[in-house]
Amino acid sequence: MARKQKEYEPSRWASLILFLIGLVSCSVVYMFMSTVLRSTSVKNESLSLVNSSENGESDVKNGGGCCRGIENLEMWGDAVKWGTDFKFNSSEECCKACKAMCTGIDGPCLCDTWVFCGNKQACREKFGECWLKKQKDNLAPISNEAGDKFMWTSGLVFGRGEGIVGLQTEYGTLHIKLFPECSPQSVAYILELLALRHCAGCHFFRAESRGQSWDTIGNHVKDASFGPPFALIQGTLGVEGMAFNKIPSEYHPTIRKGSVAWVDSGPEFFISLANHQEWRKSHTVFGSVLPEDMVIAEKIAQLPTKSDVWKSINVSVLEKPVPFRIQRFQISHGGLNVGAY
Repeated sequence: MARKQKEYEPSRWASLILFLIGLVSCSVVYMFMSTVLRSTSVKNESLSLVNSSENGESDVKNGGGCCRGIENLEMWGDAVKWGTDFKFNSSEECCKACKAMCTGIDGPCLCDTWVFCGNKQACREKFGECWLKKQKDNLAPISNEAGDKFMWTSGLVFGRGEGIVGLQTEYGTLHIKLFPECSPQSVAYILELLALRHCAGCHFFRAESRGQSWDTIGNHVKDASFGPPFALIQGTLGVEGMAFNKIPSEYHPTIRKGSVAWVDSGPEFFISLANHQEWRKSHTVFGSVLPEDMVIAEKIAQLPTKSDVWKSINVSVLEKPVPFRIQRFQISHGGLNVGAY
């Protein structure tokens, strides 16, 4: 109907009709993508694909652009810079000062923790203090929950060869480089799971290859559809018997091959097998699978599946879910290919 109106009255209504067509098209795309991924707990609940800011992945090359922390948290550690003599106007500046001490090709960093006092009313004379610290174990940071807990904002910094955890499956271990500077709340949850030494209930339940829509590098094939299949493996990081608090929205880059991101606010997550510009920066990314381990994700994507329909979209669910556990990754820094975020 809109096209007919455009044909009959082009001189008067062209701009209005073009606007309405664009609006309807965007709505259709939104409705389609909202069903590509969903929570396992409610089959027909669609994703909220809301466009985020245009902070592309180029802004965080090697972690250069992200500098976020967790408010109302004071992390402990051995001080490498005393905040009484080291002050800034923002937590971002404090974070960058820590990252400046973490410039080697491989870890470890001289500073892996920063603590900033940014609440003027609570901090008083301490306002602006930036404490740079070093954890004895940066995968098990120690925090102080006593005293003036609302004064401090804290964050972690991982060197190039640090901050890597493994999802151990029967098909191999997927090593994931975590992004604490970009998605600190997400990483804090992963480290909480790591401390449990088990992940009862954690498993992959959905697996879809790239099909004919993406090449092996992950680039979309011209004129091909955007799925199904949707080039991902999806699972849950929810632990049986453990309450899960929704993860707040954090870092939303374009989804790339290897990206590890939440479905909505978790605990469901996915690993992308392709570059998904069409998803319009809709998901919090908290890590990336090391390039050499993507073959394991590909192997899982080829396992037997059965068809299912989630809100009118065809998906592929694993006939047999693939359980995994989270483990530490001990490395020698020399030959690790950790890539860049």
